[in-house]
Amino acid sequence: MAGFDPLRHNRNSLFWTLHIGGWLGYALTQYLGAFIYEKMTGYLMIVSLAAVSGFLFSLELRYIYRRLWLRSPRVIIVGALVCCYLFALLQRVIVNGAWMLVEPDMEMRSVLEIFGATMSSMYLFLCWSALYFGVKYYESLQEQREATLRAGTLAQEAQLKMLRYQLNPHFLFNTLNAISTLIIDNQNSTANQTVVRLSEFLRYTLDQDPMKKVTLRQEIEAMNLYLTTEKLRFGERLKLEYAIEDPALDALVPSLLLQPLIENAVKYAVSPSEKGGAIRIEGRTRGAMLELAVADDGPGLTANSAPGSGRGVGLRNTRERLAVLYEDRHRFVTLDNKPGLRIELGLPMEVTTP
Repeated sequence: MAGFDPLRHNRNSLFWTLHIGGWLGYALTQYLGAFIYEKMTGYLMIVSLAAVSGFLFSLELRYIYRRLWLRSPRVIIVGALVCCYLFALLQRVIVNGAWMLVEPDMEMRSVLEIFGATMSSMYLFLCWSALYFGVKYYESLQEQREATLRAGTLAQEAQLKMLRYQLNPHFLFNTLNAISTLIIDNQNSTANQTVVRLSEFLRYTLDQDPMKKVTLRQEIEAMNLYLTTEKLRFGERLKLEYAIEDPALDALVPSLLLQPLIENAVKYAVSPSEKGGAIRIEGRTRGAMLELAVADDGPGLTANSAPGSGRGVGLRNTRERLAVLYEDRHRFVTLDNKPGLRIELGLPMEVTTP
């Protein structure tokens, strides 16, 4: 099938390949039949003439069928039957004339005999027509299927880009407010570091293709840019812990997959508490799956699901991204740690090809 694909995508090449091959096959089978039954030497000329005339007449059928293709099925069927009979009749007249040349002593066939013999030639043209319309209908279905797939792919890409770019503006606002506070308190050095870290993180988010996957190592490096900025805001109140196995670092994940989950933990576990909070990021491989987890020691599911509070947007965003990317081949679970919230992800294990 792989060798057939270039022809399928080039209609003209496909037609001529099938057309020439079909009529050559017809001539060959007729000649072999004559050879087996030891028919006259002149029969080769009759066979050649029948194949050439069929080749040319069916070529004309192609142009006629192009005009009929957009008509109703009834018009197509009637038109095909009429055309096949007329061309078969013309071919039979030519073949019978050739027979008279090969065998001058052969009696001239009656008109009724010619019309009767036309049915065998018509069957040949009908087979050609059935193949033509069959291939054309198949191509039409393939084009519709490919158009549907392209439309679905474009819609999926648009949805992923929308979800990927939905970074919580509160993070940016809070960081800018923190920078403003640092400047007012004359902590210019810390404010400058915060601006640098913020610009590096935002540059990363803009440079990354939303459709491209990155290694977990790259994702953690990006999260460190984000968490360093938050660390400047919260200081010792923000405690971080990593538990990532080495094989998991080379696995591919959607870019900025962890950012909404970590931001959710910062917002509901660290920010409201005077003592701050701890965030633990886990990663490991289990068979054909990559397992990730983000856990905190905050108030847990209650804070993340309170109606009307706008909480859980990052979780919903991540869940939708994974559903679009992996359909039913992923796992997304939120668990109440009591205290705290634990979010577990299971993704198909993918690695970069060397």
